[in-house]
Amino acid sequence: MIHPDTELKFISNEIGYGVVATKFIPAGTITWVLDCLDREFTPLELQQMDPIYQNILDTYTFRNNKGNYILCWDNGRYVNHSFNSNCLTTAYDFEIAIRDIQPGEQLTDDYGYLNIPLPFRAADEGTRRKIVYPDDLRKYYKVWDKKIEKVFGHITKRQQALRPLLPEALWDRIEGIVAGKEELESILSNFYNGESV
Repeated sequence: MIHPDTELKFISNEIGYGVVATKFIPAGTITWVLDCLDREFTPLELQQMDPIYQNILDTYTFRNNKGNYILCWDNGRYVNHSFNSNCLTTAYDFEIAIRDIQPGEQLTDDYGYLNIPLPFRAADEGTRRKIVYPDDLRKYYKVWDKKIEKVFGHITKRQQALRPLLPEALWDRIEGIVAGKEELESILSNFYNGESV
């Protein structure tokens, strides 16, 4: 589920729709959580579907570390790519704002950590990276881990609208990480290496 202080908005003809903050979302806020309404499809299930459904899933899903396709049931599926994303996924089935997000600003992900099956050329943002590759997670996980580490400690200090969706055991784990009792797991744990699990 996407953060409630967001809305779907038309961005441009090139980009289409995107998810935009309706209120200030501070760094350390959980911006998305994998929930019970999100659907998971195996590669075999996807292959057995009619092409119209395959196209929808190809557009609106990401792959988890098992290689299964995750379809968000809400506006989370419209979060656009950016090489300078303001959100990052974690090893815990939720995403976090890695910097403050202002009202009217898009929530963005770097699709490089979403296990895309094929490379694609993204909109030019003036960054060194121009193409998103299927193995970007292996290349950039240390950079992304540092960005997550920088704000992870804020999770327990922020008002978390999506907190009710997190299992108690996971919240206890987050508190343990913030308190330094447990190590933060790397974003690399999300990498799908192409083998069935």
